[in-house]
Amino acid sequence: MNKTITDKLTLLPDQPGCYLMRNVEDEVIYVGKAKVLKNRVRSYFTGSHDAKTTRLVMDIVDFEYIVTGSELESLILEANLIKKYRPRYNIMLKDDKSYPYLHLTKERHPRLEVTRKVKKDGSKYFGPYPNAGAAQQAKKLLDRLFPLRKCSTLPKRVCLYYHLGQCLAPCEYEVSLETYEEMTKKISSFLNGGYPELKRELAQKMAEAAESLEFERAKEFRDLIADIETVMEKQNIVLPDAIDRDVFGYSVLQGTMCVQVFFVRQGKLIERDVAIFPHFNEPAEDFLTFVAQFYQDQPALPKEVFLPQGVADELVQQLIPQVKVHVPQRGAKKNLVQMATDNATVALKERLALMERDEQRTVRAMEQLGEAMGIGLPKRIEAFDNSNIQGADPVSAMVVFRDGKPDKKEYRKYKIRTITQADDYGTMREVIRRRYIRVLKENLPLPDLILIDGGKGQMAVAMDVLENELGLYVPVAGMVKDDRHQTANLLYGEPPSVVDLKRGTEEFYLVQRIQEEVHRFAISFHRQARGKSMIQSALDNIPGVGEKRKRQLYRHFGSIEKMREASIEEYRKAGIGDKLAKEILQVLRAKQKTPLTDDQA
Repeated sequence: MNKTITDKLTLLPDQPGCYLMRNVEDEVIYVGKAKVLKNRVRSYFTGSHDAKTTRLVMDIVDFEYIVTGSELESLILEANLIKKYRPRYNIMLKDDKSYPYLHLTKERHPRLEVTRKVKKDGSKYFGPYPNAGAAQQAKKLLDRLFPLRKCSTLPKRVCLYYHLGQCLAPCEYEVSLETYEEMTKKISSFLNGGYPELKRELAQKMAEAAESLEFERAKEFRDLIADIETVMEKQNIVLPDAIDRDVFGYSVLQGTMCVQVFFVRQGKLIERDVAIFPHFNEPAEDFLTFVAQFYQDQPALPKEVFLPQGVADELVQQLIPQVKVHVPQRGAKKNLVQMATDNATVALKERLALMERDEQRTVRAMEQLGEAMGIGLPKRIEAFDNSNIQGADPVSAMVVFRDGKPDKKEYRKYKIRTITQADDYGTMREVIRRRYIRVLKENLPLPDLILIDGGKGQMAVAMDVLENELGLYVPVAGMVKDDRHQTANLLYGEPPSVVDLKRGTEEFYLVQRIQEEVHRFAISFHRQARGKSMIQSALDNIPGVGEKRKRQLYRHFGSIEKMREASIEEYRKAGIGDKLAKEILQVLRAKQKTPLTDDQA
């Protein structure tokens, strides 16, 4: 614990508030709330912790705090700060996802659409739906039942939806406000649980069509009724009161929390959602944080929320005052909360078992790779690859694997400064030198193993820089590819020899994943750099040639050389006027010190 933290701990107030933990790069890595800031923040730096909390504390070099007037204010502020900073250690709703809604627009010609962006625009929003598939399925059904327009802007003539009977074609025909009002009322009623009434109406129409011997039309009504039952009546349990409610349950194991949310609509459990994340405080406290994020910016709220016992339900009630918050004590409602809790326990055990199995494989792969090479456990591996096309725009990239998994925040890109032509060895020399000079200057962690995408030559260059220039002795191995550009061998030692890695083993797959990842990262960076260099071309600074025209010219001609050799007629085909074409040709020919010919002029 550094002196800054020690001094600040003595000044913490006995008040509620939020605290922000920062790392050595001044990034906010964790946001928390507390009834008493002094007690909560001090607890991180005293006593023993589990592995996850220990890792968090090791990354903290400073903290700050914001005092609030109440615990509710700290809960809301915490949710806002997490949304703003996206700290790596915090509870996030599945990568900060937003739920899909069905949106009935408030326009002269209303539309029904699936959206994740909710605005206060007077429109109606229905949901949330646990996934986009469920929302799209409901919309598809409603499109068949209610022919609202589908296009965002009205076209000049009717489209296919009109011929399918799924649009009233307001682009060509007048549609009254009364017609729209009737349809939007039925859609709202349907989505608010009034679909049994619509089913009865369709059943009556089906019977009438059958009596009139209109069997095709009767079949259409029958299919619509079946679709309504499929989409709207999926259920696991029914409560007799037909109230919309969200039911929460949570479980905690090995420093990880799982929250299950049951969506009960019209008394029927129609869907559920699950979130699994690491937690660092008391389970009930972190569960409250989850609920605060869950209901942030949600326009469509249920009538009731059920919570498990031990949660500060009065705080949740203040958070969402327009909803009745309960902790059921008996009967079917308590059983529903228990079912959510049981499901959370099952889901969490399954996830942890899969993670443990994956971790065991990864550890075994690292151990066996280290044994095959005769080195220690390579917990941190840094891998390098170069990329260029015939020497143009040379770049290099580095990826980092920690504990057998990619650590993307530590990836680095390098634009080559000293090499202007195809020189793989020179490029590797520059990159290795730049990387490990910085490691020494900034006291960054050294890797346990350096992997080079290449053979003996690239290995020799890297080892020369590390050992003879920088005095570093880190194992360096070369990843060799076969004719199909697939991982073939791993070279290591002096002189380099093939490491016995059998195909199909965990250690071979680990090397293969690293080689594919560094190659992907290098190639994507080279494409990005090459794209920029194409735009920064001989066309720069020609009046009338901006970014759009440059792209237009490259798309038509393909290269500066072809532009230089083209005629005015060819420029006309590219959509360039004669005057501008002459200016472009003058500049390009001047750069080559060649005058325009008569046919070009």
